[in-house]
Amino acid sequence: MRILVTGAAGLIGGETCARLAARGHDVTALVHRERGVRGNDRRPVDGVTILPGDVTRPGLGLAAAPDFDLVIHSAAITAFDAPADLYDRVNVAGTAHVAALGLPLLHVSTAYVCGTRDGVVSEDSTGTEFVNGYEASKAAGEAIVRAAGVPFAIARPSVVVGASDSGEISRFENIYMIFKLIAEGRVRTLPGAASASLDLVPIDHVCGGIVAMAENFAGVAGKTLHLVGASPVPLTLIGEAIAAVPGLGAPHFVDPADFAPARLPPTERRYHAAAAALYTSYLLRGPVFDTANAAALVPPCPPTGRAWLDRLIGYCVEQGFVTSRRGRGSQAISA
Repeated sequence: MRILVTGAAGLIGGETCARLAARGHDVTALVHRERGVRGNDRRPVDGVTILPGDVTRPGLGLAAAPDFDLVIHSAAITAFDAPADLYDRVNVAGTAHVAALGLPLLHVSTAYVCGTRDGVVSEDSTGTEFVNGYEASKAAGEAIVRAAGVPFAIARPSVVVGASDSGEISRFENIYMIFKLIAEGRVRTLPGAASASLDLVPIDHVCGGIVAMAENFAGVAGKTLHLVGASPVPLTLIGEAIAAVPGLGAPHFVDPADFAPARLPPTERRYHAAAAALYTSYLLRGPVFDTANAAALVPPCPPTGRAWLDRLIGYCVEQGFVTSRRGRGSQAISA
């Protein structure tokens, strides 16, 4: 297949390009600022055509209308604290520009377009209340795709983290930042519902699922697939896994009604206001994503239990992204 991948320099886009190229597809990687494409192993992806472009411009800023069998649209602003106009230009208008190409479209969204909903979330549902501009913009992007009149399918990953076998991740961003603050003891107290869980999913399951959708596009056209973890990960299990590593600090989750940032120590309060607060809404929810559509096509996600969490944390420590109190020496926060 002749496939155009937008956001090819990103986490999901790069690994998807690597997998498609390895399977013999003719891959064109649309890039904006970066001029290279790397897989999750950080190695350059061979056998792809690099195409500079910009999803915020009509026609993606290309001199001629592109002609491909399929477009995989993974370009997006994924930060939770971006300006509203940036979400609008990239996640909303950018999606409209891709859809306007009139080509079959596999759109990469997020499972968290469920918004504030708890309980079972079907693959066909969308939330109406969102906790940040990222979620709202991705829901708006989905609506554009569905109304565009082109053949489409939607992939909804949950919280994408390291590989199932090794914990490897090519870049530490988004959820990894709050993990770092917690593990290094910079943020110790967080609001967390007793029933809350995070749906963490290995990048290999997500990108493998996207490739399967591309190769079986006729069978998934018009459908939405949740590409999510094998099971939601309870907050308590995450805390236990962090605490098991010598020198790392386990989070203390308190009832949201009792959490008061003003009562935190000054340094912790600053970290909470600057970064941790962006993610606390995810510590209060417990969505369970239905995978009926995905299960009909994509192999089951590898286990996402304690052994995998240990690999994720171990990789962060091994790469120096997270350092123990011992390693930080005098920078450690005293108890």
